[in-house]
Amino acid sequence: MERFSLLAMSANFPFAKSAFSMISRKAAMFACGVARHLTCSENLLMDDTKTSGNQHTMASHLSHSQDVGVHARHVSSVSTVDSELNDESGNPIWKNRVESWKDKKNKKKRSTVKTEQEAQVPPQQQMEEKQISEEAVVTHSFSSVYPIPSSRLTPYRIVIIMRLIILGLFFQYRITNPVDSAFGLWLTSIICEIWFAFSWVLDQFPKWFPVCRDTFIDRLSARFEREGEPSQLAAVDFFVSTVDPLKEPPLITANTVLSILAVDYPVDKVSCYVSDDGAAMLTFESLVETADFARKWVPFCKKFSIEPRAPEFYFSQKIDYLKDKVQPSFVKERRAMKRAYEEFKVRVNALVAKAQKTPDEGWSMQDGTAWPGNNPRDHPGMIQVFLGNTGAHDVEGNELPRLVYVSREKRPGYQHHKKAGAENALVRVSAVLTNAPFILNLDCDHYVNNSQAIREAMCFLMDPQVGRDVCYVQFPQRFDGIDRSDRYANRNTVFFDVNMKGLDGIQGPVYVGTGCVFNRQALYGYGPPSMPSLSKTSSSSCSWCGCCSCCCPSKKISKDQTEIQRDAKREELDAAIFNLREIDNYDEYERSMLISQLSFEKTFGLSSVFIESTLMENGGVAESANPSTLIKEAIHVISCGYEEKSAWGKEIGWIYGSVTEDILTGFKMHCRGWRSIYCMPFRPAFKGSAPINLSDRLHQVLRWALGSVEIFLSRHCPLWYGFAGGRLKWLQRMAYINTIVYPFTSLPLVAYCSLPAICLLTGKFIIPTLSNLASTLFLGLFLSIILTSVLELRWSGVSIEDIWRNEQFWVIGGVSAHLFAVFQGFLKMLAGVDTNFTVTAKAAEDTEFGELYMVKWTTLLIPPTTLIVINLVGVVAGFSDALNGGYEAWGPLFGKVFFAFWVIFHLYPFLKGLMGRQNRTPTIVVLWSVLLASVFSLVWVKINPFVNQVDSTTVAQSCIAIDC
Repeated sequence: MERFSLLAMSANFPFAKSAFSMISRKAAMFACGVARHLTCSENLLMDDTKTSGNQHTMASHLSHSQDVGVHARHVSSVSTVDSELNDESGNPIWKNRVESWKDKKNKKKRSTVKTEQEAQVPPQQQMEEKQISEEAVVTHSFSSVYPIPSSRLTPYRIVIIMRLIILGLFFQYRITNPVDSAFGLWLTSIICEIWFAFSWVLDQFPKWFPVCRDTFIDRLSARFEREGEPSQLAAVDFFVSTVDPLKEPPLITANTVLSILAVDYPVDKVSCYVSDDGAAMLTFESLVETADFARKWVPFCKKFSIEPRAPEFYFSQKIDYLKDKVQPSFVKERRAMKRAYEEFKVRVNALVAKAQKTPDEGWSMQDGTAWPGNNPRDHPGMIQVFLGNTGAHDVEGNELPRLVYVSREKRPGYQHHKKAGAENALVRVSAVLTNAPFILNLDCDHYVNNSQAIREAMCFLMDPQVGRDVCYVQFPQRFDGIDRSDRYANRNTVFFDVNMKGLDGIQGPVYVGTGCVFNRQALYGYGPPSMPSLSKTSSSSCSWCGCCSCCCPSKKISKDQTEIQRDAKREELDAAIFNLREIDNYDEYERSMLISQLSFEKTFGLSSVFIESTLMENGGVAESANPSTLIKEAIHVISCGYEEKSAWGKEIGWIYGSVTEDILTGFKMHCRGWRSIYCMPFRPAFKGSAPINLSDRLHQVLRWALGSVEIFLSRHCPLWYGFAGGRLKWLQRMAYINTIVYPFTSLPLVAYCSLPAICLLTGKFIIPTLSNLASTLFLGLFLSIILTSVLELRWSGVSIEDIWRNEQFWVIGGVSAHLFAVFQGFLKMLAGVDTNFTVTAKAAEDTEFGELYMVKWTTLLIPPTTLIVINLVGVVAGFSDALNGGYEAWGPLFGKVFFAFWVIFHLYPFLKGLMGRQNRTPTIVVLWSVLLASVFSLVWVKINPFVNQVDSTTVAQSCIAIDC
């Protein structure tokens, strides 16, 4: 009763009035400047003529207008919306949604009548019909799940349990047998080992239920692409984000865009949005060239089934390109296409060379108009449609997918939230213009390597059995341009082929920032349709793994007042969306007012057009949409003040608060009860470029680690966030905890890597003289570690070299990037000192591995270099002492040297990268490292803090006893 009274009160509030400014003369000149590249029929963004009675969708509006480009600056800093409730025909703007509710209600009534009729059918016949229908559904499922064979998985689990037991016995021995002669060393080693064991548990147990998946694209096509009928496949909006074209070469971005435009998917279902967050004219002009070249490239790819469909990587393949190509014209057309691509590269590279030096007066377009983005921190929002559904055709006369350039507004004094803010701006723009139900986001350097990747994702998202509760489908990241030995573990094979498979068996893989197909409704902060409201405790599945309903007893979780209020707000939002058809006491006008005013404006911002798009669960643009309103809204929703006093970045869209917004965004979705899917097609779906040299790789790892520390220190920390709903499985929570605490392993890791050198310099050791029992425990622990890795290799298919490289870089990154991330994270949270990261440079040179041995100065190189030096010094000192100490000194030496060499072997790729063949190690790194190691060694010998001090009186007495 209280909910209905609250909804009734909202009907008395009118819509907020809007104040859109007219496009300035400069904006019109900008549009003319854009027109120099494309004809009016190709660049149509919106038709300002009257379209009353026209029932075409947004696609037709985009293709029949006369404006070629628009950018606008709002007069008011406060975002407002259009207050018109009626379209030009006088119908309510929400009428189509209300009518859909009526249709749903009528369908519900018809289903009730049908149920009554079925009640008259004999039960046996009903059961037979039900079995037939269920068999049909199973037969036509678009995907299947097959767990790892028990012959491989059972021994793996047994060894994990055995290793856990041995760890317990090992720590019992270590704690009960202290080393009195070096108590400080012993205590430090115990603390480090306990933390390592805790980290291993967090990493190991989420891999308890690994699964593999298979897709059936032929079944998907048979269901949604019937011959002679329009394709029923769902539309997809592609997001490509870029910032600085000098660090992210435009040629790489162009290849990504071309691979998207040529994807094997219905043309009218594909829209590519490129976010230029640096407002660079170079990016804009390179997209002009890309759109022109796409007219030749797209039909060539589809005619000859080219793979991959990024020209740079297709023409650089060292394979027989005539294999399986039987068309006589293929060789001739391929040569012509390669020549056209070389000409395209020359034009793009000429633009890059021109952009190296910015004119004093700033960039200007051909008509003399100043480029609106000359000041990247203070510029209006810009939108340009280069290609459209029917507005542009390829050289063969076929339609091309849409290509839209977007640069959101930037003003001083506003928080823009970097990549997460740019992605949210794309969500809103795409909702206004095309509103595809699914979104695929890619980094500018990740191209589509498998032209059927979208169909692979649709096998899950459009599956009636699987897709309802799926928030996103994550693909593994694969990379080009990595040396064969993968010295710096750029491929991350262990994470993508082992850990992610394990998470797929629980609640789904984590979101890794690129190569992910989202359900748009999940990005809007809604819960999955099949789940109850968060305020109700669901006991239908096990909170541990989600596999059964009886293995774990349900517990009533207490909630604080903040959680109760948050759940209540989320319930109101869900009720407004899914349950409004149950309200029969309001007319159509009151319902439209109720929807906009009560639930949505505070959540989604003040845009009636965008709000209406969020109500369309299956996507699409409203037929009642007014073209002139849509273009205003497209500019309006990317204004810098639009997100103020809304839930953007807090509950909906990409979540703010961390430089690794990907982990945070996926975590919030899983907390709402969604699950994700891990898709690993035989041919990798997407490929990207990784930082090839040591310095860039360490800076990339530093950024990821700092994001994890920020999440740990925020309210979204998995240690305490999301318990109230009970929708996050416990193993899934363990995985998320592991993703945010791993940087803190750097502290015990640095200490543990220093211990071997300390032991060698002091002659002491962290382990007492071993008994038979202790030797057995050490041997058992050593064998269990080896067996765990071997059995993991067996069920995952990962090579032993990949595991070793992962282990090596875990140490390298732990003692450098992770260590700095911990200190910088605390500085940022406690002292407000923010760290600005430069975008990782993407190699565009043709020389293979040209930057592999390039070493750039960075403070991240100092700690691992220091550790290598002191361990080498310790080994030399240890052998010197053994030579002077006689035969009995060699036994203890081997134990100490073993740990020292363990550190050196793990840091060997770092040492090899530091002593590269093409560039010398920066002198400052060597000087600092040698200085620190020397000071450390001298001070240690002088102070010797971890070794029991000898009483001075004892020394004096011993001296007196000597007869000189």
